[in-house]
Amino acid sequence: MNNQEIIDIYDENKNKTGKTKIRYKDVLEFGEFIRSVQAIIINSKKQILISQRSELKKRNPLKWECNGGALLSGEDVVDGLIREIYEELGISLEKNKAIFLKTSKNSCRFKEIYVFKKDIEIKQLNFIDREVIDAKWVSINEFMDMYNTGDITANVDFNEKDYKECLQLLKLN
Repeated sequence: MNNQEIIDIYDENKNKTGKTKIRYKDVLEFGEFIRSVQAIIINSKKQILISQRSELKKRNPLKWECNGGALLSGEDVVDGLIREIYEELGISLEKNKAIFLKTSKNSCRFKEIYVFKKDIEIKQLNFIDREVIDAKWVSINEFMDMYNTGDITANVDFNEKDYKECLQLLKLN
C-alpha cells in the first residue's frame, strides 16, 4: 500500500472535476467522490474467491472481502482492477475477460464491480503487497452467512441476486 497514491476526484454524476488528492492523506469535501473497483472471481464450481485482510489494515483488519481498491489518477477502470488483483493476490487477469456487473455508490465513492471466471488453486496465490494474508473459495451460502455474521466487510457490494446474475454472465447456470 502506497500512502502517496494520487487519485482523481469526481462529482456526484461520476464526472472528473479536474482535482486530484493524495489517498489516505487528503480529506474529501462534501460532494467529492473517488472511483474504486472490485472483482468478483468465480470458479467452475460456482465458488467465490474471497481474501482475508491483513491485521495491519486500519479499516476492517482480518475481515474477508472480494478484492479491489481505488483507481489511481488517469487509470482505466479495468486496468486498475487488474493492477489491484495482481498486487493483492499475485494473479493476472485478462482485460478482455472482465464482465461489468454493476456500479454502486455511497457518500464518497463510486465502485465499479466486474466479474471474472478463473480456476486457480489457493496455493498459487501470492500476497505481494501484504494487504491480504489468506484466501479461500466459498459457496454463495457460505459467503452470505459470513456477510450476515460480519466476517465479510460491509463494503462488499455483492449479494445473492448479484451472484445469480454473475452465473448468467459467465454462462455457469
